[in-house]
Amino acid sequence: MYMKVGLFFGSFNPVHVGHLIIANYMVEHTDLDRIWMVVSPQNPFKERRTLANDYDRLHLLNLALEGHEKIESSNVEFSMPKPSYTIDTLTYLKEHFPTKTFTLIMGGDNLASFHKWKNYEKILVDHEIYVYKRSTHSDHQFVDHPQVHVHEAPMLNISSSYIRRTIKEGKSIQYLVTDPVFEYLKDNPIYENMP
Repeated sequence: MYMKVGLFFGSFNPVHVGHLIIANYMVEHTDLDRIWMVVSPQNPFKERRTLANDYDRLHLLNLALEGHEKIESSNVEFSMPKPSYTIDTLTYLKEHFPTKTFTLIMGGDNLASFHKWKNYEKILVDHEIYVYKRSTHSDHQFVDHPQVHVHEAPMLNISSSYIRRTIKEGKSIQYLVTDPVFEYLKDNPIYENMP
């Protein structure tokens, strides 16, 4: 069956309600049939030592998405060479899922640095990009590209780094993450000793 899938890449270190609000907005308010939240083992622009274990981050994402019919996790990059480049993942997915078309979901900050991505020109030719606006990154060179569509998704000004810092300070992250993620992190000190 032909299906349009939005790929929402991220470290999800850990996944928080801001990520979920964006994913839910994109699957409910655009022509996307499904969202795959792709856990990135290593983003070429991020430092490895601040990342929790790949499978811990995937488990937290699965906890957060439990019961959602249109949003699911993906570990497709776990078996690919590191660091992971989006163009390689897209090529792999197109080969293995020929009945699906893949659209990238990204923040305005990522679009602003999109020209630094490996083979970004080919990505723009072959794939649409759905951008959720971030107020400080509204003007950049790709915003008028026919493959780029900007959406006014509701935004929360929280980040995974803020959540990790809050955990290290011994403060509660309740309501910043889903209840199952909150309960799991209470019992499993994944982030307490991270730099």
